[in-house]
Amino acid sequence: MGVAATRIFFISTTTATTEGYPRTLKSILGTLSLTSEQAERLQVKAGSQISPMLERCCLRVSANVSYQRTAEDIELLTGMRVSAKTQQRLVQRQSFEPPVLEEAVEEVSLDGGMVRLIVEPGEQPQWKQYKAVHLEPGKVHGAWLDDNSALVAWLNRQSFGARVTCLGDGHDGIWNVFDQIKGEVERHEILDWYHLMENLEKVGGSLKRLAQARSLLWQGKVDETLVLFEDCQRHQAHCFCQYLRKHRYRIVNYDYLQAEEICSIGSGAVESTVKQIDRRLQISGARWKREHVPTVLAHRCAYLNRQL
Repeated sequence: MGVAATRIFFISTTTATTEGYPRTLKSILGTLSLTSEQAERLQVKAGSQISPMLERCCLRVSANVSYQRTAEDIELLTGMRVSAKTQQRLVQRQSFEPPVLEEAVEEVSLDGGMVRLIVEPGEQPQWKQYKAVHLEPGKVHGAWLDDNSALVAWLNRQSFGARVTCLGDGHDGIWNVFDQIKGEVERHEILDWYHLMENLEKVGGSLKRLAQARSLLWQGKVDETLVLFEDCQRHQAHCFCQYLRKHRYRIVNYDYLQAEEICSIGSGAVESTVKQIDRRLQISGARWKREHVPTVLAHRCAYLNRQL
C-alpha cells in the first residue's frame, strides 16, 4: 500500500466515515485528501486548510519569531508551505484565554511595557504602553492594551488567599487596578524596593545622607528618612519626600520580609514578564497595527503560560 493510500485508510478508519464532499488539508504529514465529514470528526475548523497539529506548530513558532521567519521555519521543519500572511491570520483569528489558577493566588505584580505602532508615512514613531501582570504561584502571565476592565475581570476570576501581596512601582494606574480586586481579600501593597532606590538616587547630594536613607528605608522607616532631608533645599529632595509620603504605607520592612522569605520585595517577576513579551513585540523592525496588538499580547502570553 502506497503512502497516499495508507493516509486515506488511516483517515477512513479513524473517522469511521467516507461521507461528505472532497477536501484537501495541509498537515505535518503532508497534504491530505479527505471529506468534509472526516474533517469535522478530526476537529478541523470550518474553512481551515490547515490541520490542528500544523496550526499548533505554526502558533508556537510565531509566538517567538516574525511571521516571515515562522513561514520559513515551518517549511523547513514540516515541508509544508504556510505563508507569512497566513501565519498572521492564524494568530488574529484565535481567542487566547488567559488561564485561571487552580491554586489560590498569593502574589500579584503589575508593570507596563511598550509596543511600537504602525503610523502613516512621514509621521513620528508612536509607542503605546500596555500593562503586564504576573501571578504567583504558577508563574502565570497576562498582558492587555488599553483594557483595564479585561485585566481586572481576569484578576477577579482568580481565587485569592486571605492575604495577597500586591507589588508595583509608583505609578497610580497600577494601584488603581489593585483597588478593584474584589472579595474578602486583605491586600498587602508593597512598593518595589528597586524602584524606591532608583528614586532615592535621583536626589543626589551627600553620599553619606543617601547611604543613611537607604539603610532606614530598608527597614521601612519613612519618618526617619524624611527627617534626613528636612534641611535639603534640592528640588529632587522635595520631590522624593512627596513620593515617600504618598507611598508611606507601601514602604515596608524590606529587611524583615526578605530575611524571613515571606514574600517578594520587588516587581522583578513582572519586569521579567515584560522582557519576555518584548522579545516578540520588539524584534528588529517590528511595528504593529493598533487593533492587532491585544491578540499579539495574548498570543505571546499563551506561549509563556504553556497553553500552545
